[in-house]
Amino acid sequence: MERFRMVFSGSGGQGVITAAIILAEAAVLYDDLIAVQSQAYGPEARGGATRSDVIISNATINYPKVIQPNVLVCLTQEAYNKFYTIIRPGGLLITDARYVKIQRKADAIQTEVPIYNTVMEAIGKPIVFNICMLGVLLALTEIVRPESIMKVIETRIPKSFLELNQKALDVGLKLGQTYKS
Repeated sequence: MERFRMVFSGSGGQGVITAAIILAEAAVLYDDLIAVQSQAYGPEARGGATRSDVIISNATINYPKVIQPNVLVCLTQEAYNKFYTIIRPGGLLITDARYVKIQRKADAIQTEVPIYNTVMEAIGKPIVFNICMLGVLLALTEIVRPESIMKVIETRIPKSFLELNQKALDVGLKLGQTYKS
C-alpha cells in the first residue's frame, strides 16, 4: 500500500481534528494498518485555524508529522491560503466549494467539492460536516473501509447521533463517487 500522508485543515468547530482521530483509529483498530495522528490549532477554542496530520501505512512510520502530504483537505479559505503550497506534486487537494475559492494552481489534483452545501441539503445540520468530508475522502482514496469509520463513530458519538452520522458518511461517500476519476 502507498503511505498516505494527509493534512486536514479548517477552523475550530468544524470537526477537523475529530475526523482525523476517527480515521486514524479506524485504520489501526479495524483495517490492520499503522497510523499516527497529530494536531495543531490556534488559541481560539472555536474559529481559530486547525490542522491535523494523519499518516496511514502498512509499514513502520518513523516520523509522526506530515511535511508534504499526498492528500490535503482544506475546509476554509484561511487553511487553503496557508497550506496549499505543501501538497506533494501529483497529490490530491480537496477543498469545500462553499468556503474555499481556489486562487492559485497547485501541482496536484484539485477537487472542489460542495461538502457543506450537500450536508445542509441532505441533512440540514452542519454538525456532521466533518463526517461527510470523511465520506468524500474515503470515496476518493479508499484508504479505509467505511464500516471501519462507523465502528469508531459508534464508540465516540452518543447513540442518539449515530443515525445522523451514518447518513452523513453515506452522503459523503456518494458525493465523493461523483468526483472520482
